[in-house]
Amino acid sequence: MTTARIARRTRSTSESSVELELNLDGTGRSTISTGVPFFDHMLTAFAKHSLTDLTVTATGDTHIDAHHSVEDISIVLGQAIREALGDKSGISRYGDALVPLDEALAQAVVDISGRPFLVHEGEPAGFELHLIGGHFTGSLVRHTFEALAFNAGLTMHVRVISGRDPHHIAEAEYKALARAFRQAKALDPLVEGIPSTKGAL
Repeated sequence: MTTARIARRTRSTSESSVELELNLDGTGRSTISTGVPFFDHMLTAFAKHSLTDLTVTATGDTHIDAHHSVEDISIVLGQAIREALGDKSGISRYGDALVPLDEALAQAVVDISGRPFLVHEGEPAGFELHLIGGHFTGSLVRHTFEALAFNAGLTMHVRVISGRDPHHIAEAEYKALARAFRQAKALDPLVEGIPSTKGAL
């Protein structure tokens, strides 16, 4: 009998308050309210394309900047993923996805390795300074991925292959990550125990 891969996490600081619940074996349903509309859109896409049920309720000092809320939510999401994965027995472990969005194309490769590492490249010059939707700085895409990698214990390679519109580029990146994570977290009936020669991940 497979143990339910569910986690609930909270985090409160002087900058934000986050409540998050996820189910790695869901269907992609989500209820997201972060106070950062574009990030709501990206988390909804991540849930849908990774087949992870996700509920996030957060408040923060978004009148100052979206940075604190986005970073803290990403930390909590990473922690919840790590908790829900448990000892990682029976997982596929690796995932790879190419996702287009009109002119944008992004690739993500995920290893549920227990060794946090992020390689992130290919965003066009100036992307990190662009305000997507007038409130979400392009640099926050990388901040999200860093927080996820280091708090979930993932090795992640995310690469923008092409793209011009910042919204399209960001969305292709999040969806590619979601699709790669979907493969990596999937339970493989052919895998016995933990998929590592070390016996631990």
